[in-house]
Amino acid sequence: MRHTVSALVENKSGVLARISTLFAARGYNIDSLSVGETEDPTVSRMTIVVNGDEHILEQIEKQLNKLIDVIKVSEYSSIPHIERDLALIKVKVDKTNRSELLEIVDIFRAKIVDVSTNSVIIEVTGDEEKIQALIELVRPFGIKELARTGVIAMARK
Repeated sequence: MRHTVSALVENKSGVLARISTLFAARGYNIDSLSVGETEDPTVSRMTIVVNGDEHILEQIEKQLNKLIDVIKVSEYSSIPHIERDLALIKVKVDKTNRSELLEIVDIFRAKIVDVSTNSVIIEVTGDEEKIQALIELVRPFGIKELARTGVIAMARK
């Protein structure tokens, strides 16, 4: 089962390394990891997506809470929350297929953020399923490059 875990941590060097080492030492694979400063510049929010059963999730939460730099750990699967991912997709285009690609981008409420003679860069924000669906639709055009931020999440309450 997929779990989204949020950890508020002290914003200082070495914290990311300690947390990623914790996961690696126990053999837990991180599917997605995103870190950024919060409204308090001394605190960062780490959003970590992992796959595993309830036992693995419980172990992850316990191990994270043991780390001195961790302020608070939350798991979002059982509470109302919002998840978003951002992707930049560089796609090959030419005069014959540019309008078709623009229609697809419009349907997904994505944006063209850069245009050159033989490619465009698409910016899309949404849940992982939306982004994956767009990637699959533009794949026949030829994806030259792809970058994703990883999931970020926030409880609704």
